[in-house]
Amino acid sequence: MFEQSVTYKPRNGYPFHITAKRYCSPKLGAGDADALTLIVLHGTGFHKETWEPTLERVFDLAYGGGTVKIREAWAIDCPNHGASAVLNESILQQTAFRHNFTCEKFAIAVHHFLSAGPDEGARVDFRKRDLVGIAHSLGGVSITILQNLEPVIRFSSIILVEPLLSPGGQEPVYSLRNRLVRSAYERRDVWPSWMNALQSLKSNTRWHPRVQELFVKHALRLHPGSSLDPPYDGFTLACTRYEEAAMYRDRDGATKPVEDLNRVCCRMPVHIVFGDINDVLSREVHDAITDPKSGRRFASITRIQRCGHLVPQHVPDKLGDVIFAALALNTDKRLSPSKL
Repeated sequence: MFEQSVTYKPRNGYPFHITAKRYCSPKLGAGDADALTLIVLHGTGFHKETWEPTLERVFDLAYGGGTVKIREAWAIDCPNHGASAVLNESILQQTAFRHNFTCEKFAIAVHHFLSAGPDEGARVDFRKRDLVGIAHSLGGVSITILQNLEPVIRFSSIILVEPLLSPGGQEPVYSLRNRLVRSAYERRDVWPSWMNALQSLKSNTRWHPRVQELFVKHALRLHPGSSLDPPYDGFTLACTRYEEAAMYRDRDGATKPVEDLNRVCCRMPVHIVFGDINDVLSREVHDAITDPKSGRRFASITRIQRCGHLVPQHVPDKLGDVIFAALALNTDKRLSPSKL
């Protein structure tokens, strides 16, 4: 799988850098105008590269032939996460932007990236592409909001993985928000070396080994103390604990975008994927999202066995299978003759 790093620089009044990676393969339909372009967003506290093991599985399945043709995938960092956070370090400390990033602001960042046209950023006219959105957790909220930002960037489908949405309002997620904010502040954020960070992660998470390595490589940065005298040559989180907590404090982040989801479900195939272990959102909230009485219709609803909220981190291969099946379902429905 070939990868290319791209940076969208601040322009036209938008103050943030946006980093992204393009993934493609000569074995896929790179030259096929009808092939899909996947737009992939990460959850809070992670980074764009966390999707690589899942995308590798999706690409492997596409190599086998069949109806699913993939042109390329673009994974995009939230401006206060990953490589973007390092480039935006100074502006994120300004009063107007300090500790107040939200899912909506992530959606706006992606909208800027996709709207830049063939002369800026990715140098791609995404409006001419067949776009499919794939996103996890708070990224799933952002990809949903994105569908209704003006001017509209047309997607043919979206695949939501454990989206942090609450159709029942604030009450079902009130204690969860408090727990996530507390966990953000209490998480470890300094390691003396890259290897120490990896060993710590291996002993404290059930993540896939590739995901662990990618986290240490892309979610950590040199400690700011490395530039002082005497230097401290350790590592710290690219998305600071304060920025992570700010994302969880987004009061309307889990509720207001439900209105966006309602509109999107009427417009395009929406697939939703849950882990069957309810370690973040309750089963009641999951059921409320997919409740047929809500008027929301989903092209598919999948529960991955023996997995919790962090599906891309725990079972990237299984998730890749589910995503590929959703893409195949979309394609098969397009190719099937209409029934009058």
